[in-house]
Amino acid sequence: MPTQHRAIQSRQALIRSAAETFLEKGVPAAGMVEISRRARLSKGALYFHFTSKDDLTLAVRDAALATLQEIENGFTRSAQPLATAVRDFAVELFGRVESDVVLRAGLRLRPETAPGLGIYALEQRWYALFLDKAVTCGTGEPGGRAPSQAPDAEPRRTAQLLTSIVVGLLHLGGEDGTWWDKEAVVDLWRLLPAAPGRVPAAGIPTPAQMPAAG
Repeated sequence: MPTQHRAIQSRQALIRSAAETFLEKGVPAAGMVEISRRARLSKGALYFHFTSKDDLTLAVRDAALATLQEIENGFTRSAQPLATAVRDFAVELFGRVESDVVLRAGLRLRPETAPGLGIYALEQRWYALFLDKAVTCGTGEPGGRAPSQAPDAEPRRTAQLLTSIVVGLLHLGGEDGTWWDKEAVVDLWRLLPAAPGRVPAAGIPTPAQMPAAG
């Protein structure tokens, strides 16, 4: 096996091992020796790739962000109107969080430890993503029915509503995985109003008003 390929595999194994250890014990209690042993690599190999636990933590963060970007790119490329595209985005996101230990660990890192992955940061980036699609592609009906021919009259409100739902489900699923079940998400979308842009926005704060995660 070429040396470069082995180095890539070793780095990936260490990132995965760190993610598993962080989930089990938390970052403060995770030891570098334990991480290297879990990856079946020497401590020297670990320090060849990562100079410190902080460096390794950032690598978990970066790998999780790369996976999120991949999921978001799929959303951007979707030809579906906003409501249906967000439903599909949620299904893909929750499925990946369940199956990808690095993504799951990255999302549980403290915001000050892993900037960009806190709830507040995710609200901001998904609101911007959903709003752009609402403006450019229209909303459509949340239950997956035929898209509306008219442009969304209030794309900001629609993006707020759908962002709140996705972020809320992401939070709830961290304690109870049934919230991430594909059928449950699809069923929830069928219950949403056919015209989300006309749903009263009282009580739904804009992302700029949402408090940062503690």
